[in-house]
Amino acid sequence: MDLKTATAIRRLRLVSAPEAISFLLLLVCSVLKRTTEFNAVPVMGAVHGGLFVLYVIFWADAWNRAKWSLKTAALYFVLSVLPAGGFFAERMLRRETEDAVIASRARKEGVVGA
Repeated sequence: MDLKTATAIRRLRLVSAPEAISFLLLLVCSVLKRTTEFNAVPVMGAVHGGLFVLYVIFWADAWNRAKWSLKTAALYFVLSVLPAGGFFAERMLRRETEDAVIASRARKEGVVGA
């Protein structure tokens, strides 16, 4: 994995958890809006919308650079629209990055031929 690919995946990983948190907070604010006088939906909606747009931009960049299959790319996109999916995406992306680093070091040391 080259540096640009690793950077693209890292950006996606770093935005996935905050995007999931903002989604959950938006759901809580929506419930509070209907049950109390508290209305933070406009603020949380804007925050979540901005984070979601960043997620989609970083997702497209990571898909392009990492050469993911359509199935893998679709999985990461579907995880972005599920309320807690960003946490799973972050964990999967971290594992993918760590595996790539291990494989890169093994190739460099001549443990595996690639």
